[in-house]
Amino acid sequence: MIEATPIVYVVDDDISVRESLELLIRSAGWRPRLFDAASAFLDESPSLAPSCLVLDVNLPDLNGLDLQRSVAGERPAMPIIFITGYGDVPLTVRAMKAGAVEFLTKPFDSDTLLNAIADALEHSRAALGQQSRLEALRQAYALLTGREREVLGMVVAGRLNKQVAADLGISEITVKAHRGRVMRKMRARTLPDLVNMAALLAITPPESR
Repeated sequence: MIEATPIVYVVDDDISVRESLELLIRSAGWRPRLFDAASAFLDESPSLAPSCLVLDVNLPDLNGLDLQRSVAGERPAMPIIFITGYGDVPLTVRAMKAGAVEFLTKPFDSDTLLNAIADALEHSRAALGQQSRLEALRQAYALLTGREREVLGMVVAGRLNKQVAADLGISEITVKAHRGRVMRKMRARTLPDLVNMAALLAITPPESR
């Protein structure tokens, strides 16, 4: 389940910035989580809620770009908004190429930051939804027998029941039975649904025999 109230994480070593952002974030109806260093943020357990990270570039321990790499690997559904006390074009380019959704120079307009956070949280919500769906598909796929997986791979590759039967050395009736169980277990309503599910799971058809 995806928790309802989004979380906005802030990592900035300036207490005045953290305090002002806390008030701003609360006023928008989100939950602020504030940290003065990257290491403190990394010690925080990941949440299932939609979230984003407002991150200062210059930190006392791990710098913002290094933390960005860590977040990208461990928390891919958490977009990052960089904030900095000075404009640096090469730094901005590096951050954006690495996946940052925004790069703001202090002092920034409150509405600009709120709009950036709102967009980031929408991206996070969509990514979490995709992750949740993919996990459900993986669990359903794990329930298939080996033969059902073979049939699934051939069916989504576009092979007819009689072709699948010939490849597997079984009757068409048996193929239809396997196909029906695959549809039920995967909760696919139509063949296009099943094809899309197989694409998400990166299922490749077995070689013809």
